Amino acid sequence: MSKSVPADAPPSVAPAPKAAAVDGVGEQHEPAGGGGVRSMVERWKMEGAPARARLLLRAAAWLFSLLALVVMASNQHGGSQDFRQYPEYNYCLGISIVAWLYATAQVLRDAHRLRSGRDLIGTRKASALVDFAGDQVVAYFLISAMSAAAPVTDYMRQKANNLFTDSAAAAISMAFFAFVAIGLSALVSGYSLSMEVLV
Repeated sequence: MSKSVPADAPPSVAPAPKAAAVDGVGEQHEPAGGGGVRSMVERWKMEGAPARARLLLRAAAWLFSLLALVVMASNQHGGSQDFRQYPEYNYCLGISIVAWLYATAQVLRDAHRLRSGRDLIGTRKASALVDFAGDQVVAYFLISAMSAAAPVTDYMRQKANNLFTDSAAAAISMAFFAFVAIGLSALVSGYSLSMEVLV
């Protein structure tokens, strides 16, 4: 028989249920090594669209400038089919190296900002100014290198279409794609600079 409970007795309080385990696992601590990656992903999501676009464009410029310098530097087939005998190709190779170094520095800088939350350059206005000026200068160098190398390649292809001229044309094409990426990054940097000036 069940016992009767007095009317003035306080209601019994059931113990609070334990928090349900997620996927059958209790509370777990975040691995020590996963915090940095997660913070980078969170900062990437919080970054504005211009900053994300600028990082992607610079990554593309890094890839295309690397391809341009590798293809041009390996364009040595003996005799007159050697890029080192043509000043225009030497200039194109040098500018491709400059563009690759610039894109590498900017991508590493953006990665540092995503990881630590701090920019290597002090103020946001100074950072926007450096981005805009750097993109403009490198884009100008790339278009000047292509303008110097393209006529020589076109002239040689009219006489002989061989591996040397094909490799030179491929290197110039990669430099052009790098120029497009840096040029678009310059537009984004100009927009960011104008917003910093107006604010």
